[in-house]
Amino acid sequence: MHFMTALRAAWQQRDSLLCVGLDPDPAKFPAHLQGRPDAILAFCTQIVDATADLVCCFKPQIAYFAAHRAEDQLEALIEHIHAAHPDTPVILDAKRGDIGSTAEQYAIEAFERFKADAITVNPYMGRDSVDPYLAWPDKGVILLCRTSNPGGSDLQFLEVDTPHGRMKLYEHVARTVADDWNASGNCALVVGATFPAEIARVRELVGDMPLLVPGIGAQGGDIAATLAAGRTANGSGLMINSSRAVLYAGKGEDFAQAARRVAQETRDAVNAFR
Repeated sequence: MHFMTALRAAWQQRDSLLCVGLDPDPAKFPAHLQGRPDAILAFCTQIVDATADLVCCFKPQIAYFAAHRAEDQLEALIEHIHAAHPDTPVILDAKRGDIGSTAEQYAIEAFERFKADAITVNPYMGRDSVDPYLAWPDKGVILLCRTSNPGGSDLQFLEVDTPHGRMKLYEHVARTVADDWNASGNCALVVGATFPAEIARVRELVGDMPLLVPGIGAQGGDIAATLAAGRTANGSGLMINSSRAVLYAGKGEDFAQAARRVAQETRDAVNAFR
């Protein structure tokens, strides 16, 4: 599938801007899954099946799988999503950033091994470190811009001289991606919900480019402020991520149903401000 085509279709057909992040922590799993060798796959698959009709995409975070030697379960999970919910794009949240030859291998890992539809990438090593991902025009390349963590300001708020004048580094990243790197129309940016003023500034700089917005739910981002700052004229343009609030909404055998309730509540809360 072409990531952007699938994303736009999901926004419209499912009336949803919700992205569910799949950050599986076995220590937080219900008791009946504890100790199972396939616990991560079983947990995530049930979450996916319970919420797929409510989301515009899923976002597995690779570290939560790799830390438990569960990369094979990540492969199986993405294969399951594509088979059972074929219109639902999958973002591999890996935040890769390395020199070109290494980035080529990371791109192969993401798009051939895991068969993700998009990947998160760190742009701060420059264009040659991003080109290997851009070489896959049907895949989404989602670049860190203004991240949701407080420490992001340490670097992203530095003022720099650019061909367009003096601006903050995150603004320069946004403009560079929009103007120079997005020739195939497959780029998006990460902008945290904890900084609605910066969301508005990025939207001003990049037009209708999709934004992946973490920070809703456990991190305290405000839904109304996020939508006011970041939605496009047609009420879309955002992938609003919620992970822990959805994944761990329930602690018993009905955890997937509890996750569905929270996902539906979150989707509906977002739609109230579209």
